[in-house]
Amino acid sequence: MSYYTKLDDNIIICEVCPRRCHLRKGQSGFCHIRVNTGDMIELPSYGHITGLAIDPIEKKPLFHFLPSSKTLSFGTYGCNMGCKFCQNFSITKTKDSPFNLPFFEPHNVVEQALLHKCNSIAFTYNDPIVFFEYALDVAKIAKSAGLKTIAVSAGYVLSKVRKDFFSYIDAVNIDLKAFSQNFYKKNCAADIDIVLDTLKYIKKDTRCWLEITTLLIEGENDSPDEISSMCDWIVKNLGENVPLHFSAFHPAYKFLNIPATSFQTLNNAYELAKKKGVNYVYLGNVRDTKTSSTYCKNCGSLLIERDWFSVTKYNLDDFGRCNICKTPCDGFFI
Repeated sequence: MSYYTKLDDNIIICEVCPRRCHLRKGQSGFCHIRVNTGDMIELPSYGHITGLAIDPIEKKPLFHFLPSSKTLSFGTYGCNMGCKFCQNFSITKTKDSPFNLPFFEPHNVVEQALLHKCNSIAFTYNDPIVFFEYALDVAKIAKSAGLKTIAVSAGYVLSKVRKDFFSYIDAVNIDLKAFSQNFYKKNCAADIDIVLDTLKYIKKDTRCWLEITTLLIEGENDSPDEISSMCDWIVKNLGENVPLHFSAFHPAYKFLNIPATSFQTLNNAYELAKKKGVNYVYLGNVRDTKTSSTYCKNCGSLLIERDWFSVTKYNLDDFGRCNICKTPCDGFFI
């Protein structure tokens, strides 16, 4: 299946993300890695990876999907988002040749995951939407080998690719950058409505386990009104049981003049989200056991205690239920 459209004047439109880049021969898109090679849009970086690592799954972050398990994480170069605050800008914004990166055929990635006794493979570090053909090939082999697949994405994708990609993904964390169209336009060069559509699609039309992360930047996307509106939308459109992670920003890329997010700002968002009815709320990029632990939505008992990315207490029974009141904890557990 092709994900591009040819025009009469030898321009090809990339049909992977909403940017629909119009490319002449030799040109790459906004993402820097999808290229018009003359007859089609290709991914010259196919197989060239960065950041191959064995991570705790909690680092993605996924807190309700196979807790304490290991995942093999990797990315490539490039991104279709224009975030001025990107925390991984050295790989998402680089124009360096991907041919300098190690090369792994899809089956090689799966072999590494099996060798290191990982339960899953995570497409992360940069958005897998821009290298989705490669991610999809890895995912298909991974599934045949009994491995789960994880995507960490901004959700900025067209419907055809969205359907094909997420049909092979078991769990996803979507970066919801803010809850403001102005923020998305100004700081990400993107459209929030596309991301919200992706969130609704994943929740309602796929079997993916969904979690959401919002990087809080003081003075940009942390106001009580914005947090409140975001939580209201999540509860109404996705349900109260989708885990929501508020993550601390650290100065990076074009936002070097903005201070790191304070714990107080993060905790204010945490408490507000709880009050708005989100059952599972977490803080990230800070070490705080209370706000990184999972509590029963019925009786409030501690279910999973976490210290950074390590699970230190686990109070679910073999059916994923609270040991005290037997209420199921939403998610997928070993």
